[in-house]
Formats: sequence, C-alpha cells, structure tokens
Amino acid sequence: MLMPKRTKYRKMQKGRIRGHASRGARVAFGEFGLQAKEHAFITANEIEAVRVNLNKKLRKVGKIWIRIFPQKVLCKKPIETRMGKGKGNPEFWVAAVKPGHVLFEISGVPETEAKTILREAAHKIGVRTGFITR
Repeated sequence: MLMPKRTKYRKMQKGRIRGHASRGARVAFGEFGLQAKEHAFITANEIEAVRVNLNKKLRKVGKIWIRIFPQKVLCKKPIETRMGKGKGNPEFWVAAVKPGHVLFEISGVPETEAKTILREAAHKIGVRTGFITR
C-alpha cells in the first residue's frame, strides 16, 4: 500500500479541496492520460487497484506513470463510540485530487486500445474522469 515513509504529524485535518488543478493538468510523460473531472479523495487502495489493472492490460508492451500519491491520512472513530475522547485513529491514506489533474498516463499502445484500457481503469476509482492525449 502506498503511504509516506514519515510525516511530521500522525494525524491531519480533513480540509477542503477547492479550485482547479494548475499543475499536473497536462500529459507530461506518456501519450494518453486519465484526467479527474471532479474533486475527490482517492485512497491508496484505489490507486493500487488501478496500477494492478493497468499492468495486467499493458503487459510488457506499454509503460505506466502514476501521477498521484496518497500523502494525507484520514482518521475515523470506531462505530458506536460516544462523542469526545479525542480524534480517531488513522485509517487510510488518500490523495486529494482537484478537477483537471492527470491521475495516470500510459504509452506504447494505439489510441483506441488506450481508451478501452483507461476506461476500465477508471471504474476502479470513485471519481468521474476523462481521456486526454498529449
């Protein structure tokens, strides 16, 4: 599972995701990309699921670039816990994504095949996405 090696603090506030992505909004490394169309917290498990799916589809023909990293921890309190008694325990790591940010890039396959591969990968993430080219 993806997570930072170390952080300054164990727990973080959730915060809000506002605005549109200014950096990371264009395909930089590959030929085709999967771009977020809305704000979202994408979990490390979702990123891993997409990575496994892309590796399976591309085999050794294409190359993959993962453009997001989960560096924010979300905490949860146990079910049926009374109010108070502090913040809950760190549960999972997420990547805060703004609309327009490129999530994954691939190269080494034709455009029609790339569209189908990235469409299947998009089903693994809980966010609306779009297909873009360089």
